[in-house]
Parts: sequence; C-alpha cells; structure tokens
Amino acid sequence: MSDSGQGSGSSAQSKRKDARRNQQTLLEAAAAVFVASGVEAPVRDIAAKAGVGLGTIYRHFPTRADLVIAVYRHQIDACAEAGPALLAVGPTPHAALGEWIDLFVDFLVTKHGLAAAMQGDGAGFETLHTYFLERLLPVCTQLLDAAADSGEIHSGIDAYQLMRGIGNLCIGAESDPRYDARRLVSVLVAGLGHPR
Repeated sequence: MSDSGQGSGSSAQSKRKDARRNQQTLLEAAAAVFVASGVEAPVRDIAAKAGVGLGTIYRHFPTRADLVIAVYRHQIDACAEAGPALLAVGPTPHAALGEWIDLFVDFLVTKHGLAAAMQGDGAGFETLHTYFLERLLPVCTQLLDAAADSGEIHSGIDAYQLMRGIGNLCIGAESDPRYDARRLVSVLVAGLGHPR
C-alpha cells in the first residue's frame, strides 16, 4: 500500500511541474503579445497565443498588473540567465555581449507600458526596478569584463551607464516606425570596441 503513497507524491510533483510549465507558456505568450500589441492587448489574444482559456489566465494572474509584473520578472530572469550561457558558447566575449544586448533590447521593448499598467502601485514598481538592477547589472558587468579582459573592448565601461544608455536609445521606438533603436544600439555596441 505504500506504493500508492509514493504514486500520489510523484503525481503531485508531476502536477506542480505541469503547472510551472503552463505558467511559463502563459508568460511567453503574454510577452509576445505585449511586444506586438502593447501591455493593453486583450487578454483573449494572450489566451489564444498560449492555447488556453481565459479562466486559466485569470486563475494565475487575477489582474492585468499581476500579469505584466510576472512577464517583466520572467524576462528579467531569462535575460540574466542568458548572459553566462552566451559567454560560454559565444565565439568571443564581445559577440556574447552583443547577443545579450539584443536580448536586453527585446526585454526593454516588452517593458513599454509597464508604468501605465502599474499606475498607483509605486512601491510595486520600485520593487521591480530594484529586482531588475540586482539581476541584470552583475550579468552586464560580467560580459563587459570578459570582453575587456580579451582585449576586444575598452576597459572601465560601467554596466549601469551602458544599460541606461541602451534604455534611452529604446525610448519611443515603438511609436515611431522611422526610428530604428536596434540599429543605433548596434552602433553603440560596435563603438565599445577598440579601433582596428
């Protein structure tokens, strides 16, 4: 009879894994919809993209702000985890830095509208900003240091200043089709290198 106890334990564990996987699918679908349509996109669009019903989304994220915050944190985590992975497999540290900055720009585009979605929750917004800095500054620093140590870029480039500059280049990109923030960011990244 102890087998049934073990079976129910592994069944519960399997359900938790499924729930986490379903939540990840929801967050990725929401991020894609936010990039395409902004954070005010209809929840039904997110449900359709994720292949779930509206009830599933509301069960996980009762309010739009809950969903936006969860997407934001999910993308911070994905961006943070990507840095060391890119450094490990990239052809050079500078190339890894460039790929990571592309992911960071994708993240910044998704973030547009966050302030409006969290209107009235200054403490929540501040908490997210702190989380953003705690998770991403060390990763950017690691990539910059590796590229500087390899002699590919100038040393002494401050991660906060670089991330802030990239963020400033991305402002307004979603509302002006003639403005290509990604191109300007690539010029910035190329400019980090030593002249040949």
